[in-house]
Amino acid sequence: ITFDKGENWITVPVIIDQLFGGEYNGNKQELIEHSYILTKNRVAFLHPDDVIGDNQRVLLTYTLDQGKTWHDAVIAEQFPGLRYRKVAFLNDHFGYVVISGSRTMSQEYSTVYLTHDGGKSWSKTKEIGVTRLISDGGFIDESTGFLSYGTINPEEPDFYVTQDGGKSWRKAKINIPSKYNKIFVTAEIPIKEGNHLDVLLNQGTNGDYKGGKVK
Repeated sequence: ITFDKGENWITVPVIIDQLFGGEYNGNKQELIEHSYILTKNRVAFLHPDDVIGDNQRVLLTYTLDQGKTWHDAVIAEQFPGLRYRKVAFLNDHFGYVVISGSRTMSQEYSTVYLTHDGGKSWSKTKEIGVTRLISDGGFIDESTGFLSYGTINPEEPDFYVTQDGGKSWRKAKINIPSKYNKIFVTAEIPIKEGNHLDVLLNQGTNGDYKGGKVK
């Protein structure tokens, strides 16, 4: 990585294959979306601690001083077959990690971890118990977070919300006009718009309504 437009380069202390460890089917020409953070003040990579193996630690390797020092924070001591992975920080202190693994056909295990000390330590939120494949997850502030499930032929949004920092989760009800029933089937993570939240519903991988290009 470089912080000065390519004049000087710093080697990241992670083996490249680790960044694609777990269940990954891409071409390894680009990093997995949402599995890393690249900003001036924080660089972080979410990955298993080895290239092979079904039950591994999940680590966040990060630097806060442009590569002068690196740290390995343990997200999970043991995690089965990492698939979905996402890391983000909302401010200098609060961040979240959403991971899933142990996939068998259309079922898997998923969970959320939070940090309140800038990434040094992480704690697991209450588990929902849903075993469908996760499609997205995230927090919009330190209390409010969402998890969205269903990637294989979903028929309606399967969407959960916490308003107490992950101590409890409830299924959210999304009232979709009947003419769009079974068309818009997967909820994305809401965004703040003024004093309310907006959520986009997409069509899933098999959607063909108006060419599958509208939400």
